Amino acid sequence: MGISNFSAEIIGSNDDLLTEILFRLPAKPLLRFKSVSKHWLSLISSSQFSSLHTLRNANSTISGFMYRYANSKVTRLPIDSSSSSSSSSSSSALDSFDISTTKILQSCNGLLLCSSFPKVGVARSYYISNPTTNQFFTLPSVSSPSTIIYGLNLACDPSQTSYYKVICVRSTDASISHRQIEIYESEIGAWRISGSPFEAPFDMVFDNGVFWNGGIHWISPTGKTLYFNICRECIGRFPALPFTDGWGKRRLRYFGESGGHLNLIEIYEPRSEQFKVFEMNKDYSDWRVRYHVDFDLILKEFPEMVSGCLDSSRYYLVILSVVEEEKEEESSLLLHIPGKIVSYNFKTKIFSVVSDVKGRATNSLPFARLDAYKYIETLASVC
Repeated sequence: MGISNFSAEIIGSNDDLLTEILFRLPAKPLLRFKSVSKHWLSLISSSQFSSLHTLRNANSTISGFMYRYANSKVTRLPIDSSSSSSSSSSSSALDSFDISTTKILQSCNGLLLCSSFPKVGVARSYYISNPTTNQFFTLPSVSSPSTIIYGLNLACDPSQTSYYKVICVRSTDASISHRQIEIYESEIGAWRISGSPFEAPFDMVFDNGVFWNGGIHWISPTGKTLYFNICRECIGRFPALPFTDGWGKRRLRYFGESGGHLNLIEIYEPRSEQFKVFEMNKDYSDWRVRYHVDFDLILKEFPEMVSGCLDSSRYYLVILSVVEEEKEEESSLLLHIPGKIVSYNFKTKIFSVVSDVKGRATNSLPFARLDAYKYIETLASVC
């Protein structure tokens, strides 16, 4: 017997050693390795292995985005060559129900929160999906049919637990301006009321929350802010982005989390030569400017952004994400311009085309800002 065969036999017969090796592999290859043998299938499929793998790989980097063109299937778009996803593969997890009537609401550390589209007289259904494992779970109904749901937000922190929570902001009988938090916990499989009703700004966008720093964060078009601390189960406020006179009309272009950072980008109209990427301090003391972006540099590199625009201050540009890396010099801004997904390095100011999405109308974007969602490979359970 050769040395290599002997070593493989030792590893194969030692579950502890084999498990330690498998823990170090990304989620997607592990799914393929289920076909190696019945023993591997049993080991990798166990809930204990999935939970521990999720905890051990809590800092997995973003693999890409999931997006959908109008009337088409959800598609994975990898943002680096090492991703095991395929830009041409659709999410079969979402094919399990009628994709024409289903919308992705949010992504959080590898899981997706989805819903059916609203219909008159029919309560919306909500789902949790793991596109890596092709699993989805239908959440129990929230409260009574007469309850108005202002937003659902997904919270999962694989560095702390393999379970997730869904934070629902709904109406209450207390007052028209009051809202109630209700929480679904996957660990117990049920909804429960959290705290007392609270007063909320009339224009708060509760269906676009960002999970960061142990809480769900919301921002309104007028700059008002709220957050829900999940551990303490209390509502708080964080500083609004300061407004400078003379900047013109403000437009929120990005509000999201990456690499443990909460970022916000506003672009002021008429178009400025530069815009800033802001970051919230973890102690909620204030926003600080993290990066500057030279807009004219982007425009010079990709003049098609204004092709066909009658107004020179208008342009075709969607900010998909701030991509924070451990090495700051590798951090970038992911942009969607007509026909291309482009990465802009903050440090070097160098552009690179991540993916071509040609074949669509050049004067319109194939998906809007909220129709592209971060994709991270994970074995996290959905139920």
